[in-house]
Amino acid sequence: MAISPGSDAAFSGQKPTRSESPRSKKFLLTEEEIFYMNCRAAYLTVFKSSLDNIISKDQLYLALQHAGRNPSQKTINKYWTPQTAKLNFDDFCIILRKEKPTSKAELLKSFKQLDVNDNGSILHTDLYKLLTKKGEKMTREEVNAIINLADVNADGKFDYIKFCKLYMATNEQCLKTALEKLEVDSKLRRQQFGSHMEGSPERDPSPVPKASPRIIRKTDQESFSNKGDTSNSSLATARQFKTSVSLTVTMGVDSNQNSKLIEPHSIKEWQGVQSKGCFFLEEDGEIISHQYKMQIAQRSLVYITIKPLNLSQAEGKPSPWLSVDTALYILKENESQANLQLLCFTELRNRETFGWTGELGPGIYWLVPSTTGCRLRKEIKPLTEEAQLVYRDETGELFLTQEFRSTLSDIFEVIDLDGNGLLSLEEYNFFELRTSGEKCDEDAWAVCRENFDTKKNELTRQGFMDLNLMEANDREGDPRDLWVTLHSMGYNKALELTEACPFVIDIYADKCKPRIKAVHMEACSGQLEKAICKSVLNKGNAKVMDGYENIIIYTYKRDTWITSVIENKSDNKVIIHINNELSRNCVNNRGLDIFAVEVAPKSTMVCQHVMPLNERQEWIYYCVYSLIS
Repeated sequence: MAISPGSDAAFSGQKPTRSESPRSKKFLLTEEEIFYMNCRAAYLTVFKSSLDNIISKDQLYLALQHAGRNPSQKTINKYWTPQTAKLNFDDFCIILRKEKPTSKAELLKSFKQLDVNDNGSILHTDLYKLLTKKGEKMTREEVNAIINLADVNADGKFDYIKFCKLYMATNEQCLKTALEKLEVDSKLRRQQFGSHMEGSPERDPSPVPKASPRIIRKTDQESFSNKGDTSNSSLATARQFKTSVSLTVTMGVDSNQNSKLIEPHSIKEWQGVQSKGCFFLEEDGEIISHQYKMQIAQRSLVYITIKPLNLSQAEGKPSPWLSVDTALYILKENESQANLQLLCFTELRNRETFGWTGELGPGIYWLVPSTTGCRLRKEIKPLTEEAQLVYRDETGELFLTQEFRSTLSDIFEVIDLDGNGLLSLEEYNFFELRTSGEKCDEDAWAVCRENFDTKKNELTRQGFMDLNLMEANDREGDPRDLWVTLHSMGYNKALELTEACPFVIDIYADKCKPRIKAVHMEACSGQLEKAICKSVLNKGNAKVMDGYENIIIYTYKRDTWITSVIENKSDNKVIIHINNELSRNCVNNRGLDIFAVEVAPKSTMVCQHVMPLNERQEWIYYCVYSLIS
């Protein structure tokens, strides 16, 4: 979120090909996994555990440096405000997604602007003036720290070309050493949790090199030196566990054959209705989607399905969202919206389609779409070229490019919820809320109908195209506002849909025509979280923590994913440490192999969703849940 974190995989200084850890010798790591591995490596260079919190600006500064970042004071102040008391590991990952690593080219470009003679060096006197009097001012001590670097200074000149090489090399070495330390800690953890893998703990690798040479403050050095040896940190953490419970689930390649979705034989005689919608990935990784009300006039057999929407794609162009899992939770409205009863969910599958068949009585039902988030993730791969959205002809008139028009046509398909080829004010406002945060009122809609092509008071596809062209003309061809719209809809700079998943819902009933209406676009939490927890508690396998009967781990195995829920019946909050390191061919929605969750008193929470990386191979889910004292 999507991203998605230039490339987060890139700041490791290593090619994202194959991890050397025993966990993944057999499987290639995804770029997302590499990103989180690098996050943990940097974090554990400064802290003994990923459960430790950042409690000062200096700690945040040091952790960011070990992650290959070069934070300015302005950047630090952006994330550490006067109201900030602490930041946790998840906060740190979010910051790294937003603060991209500085590339060598960017660094050189910045210095070249100061190089008046264009000879690869800057006079110390000029460097003092520029760094202490312009932009975000540095202190004399900070500038001295740069000028005193012997390798890059001579004869009163600062050789910024050598400095850039030193900077990049130091960054690479910092993270490389951090990754080596992380590997040692992982081996110790596997032994502590009873791994049968052979091998003894390696010696502590070479000392962690100093951080990148922007400036290492005295406070940073003290903070690091006080951390001591981190090689036994995982053992120290493990000794704090009160109790642990583990479980293993092996899923075969054809595990979905037992619960095949079968369409009713007489469905051609049933009455049907369809609606579209979309999952959108937010910057912080949260997923939001449309939510719906369904009305059934009389008791009927009902067949409901949900699947990713297959937009018209250019030949050979990938459609990554088609592999995203979808589900639909069906809740009965009893007297009020606040009183919703979970009835069922679409647990049967036929390829990418999930569905449910059963009898429903007359009434109002809520349909809440869901995706695990395992495959709808922030995009990581770097994109060097930006697609062209507009161009001018020989006369200077502005036009939309063919590629942009094709993308707008796909967006039209997604926001045309009822599929009638036209946009109503209601449909258009879902689009407006997503892209601008504001609704279009009746007066503005009347102006829109006067100026753009409409039918039956609804906007046509051509009218939608012309509306975007008008926006480009209003900005004199500047595409920045158009890009805001595209990014909000899940598109990257290459006009690829990577951070959204459009879907389509089909409903058939044998006794009456169902009705469906999109009523909200909200985060996939709240009511959905309750529904997932209830379904897992009803259908999943339960394991009680030894000696702590009030803490129960529920695991529900579906055809293509596994969901775990933690129930805390006690009067106190609990912290559960989760370790997935020994799973095989698996990816979870949190993006971390090891993490911890806090469960409030008398509550349940979704711990994680897990899916196979490759559905054509066997996957093994092995998880250890430990209660932290």
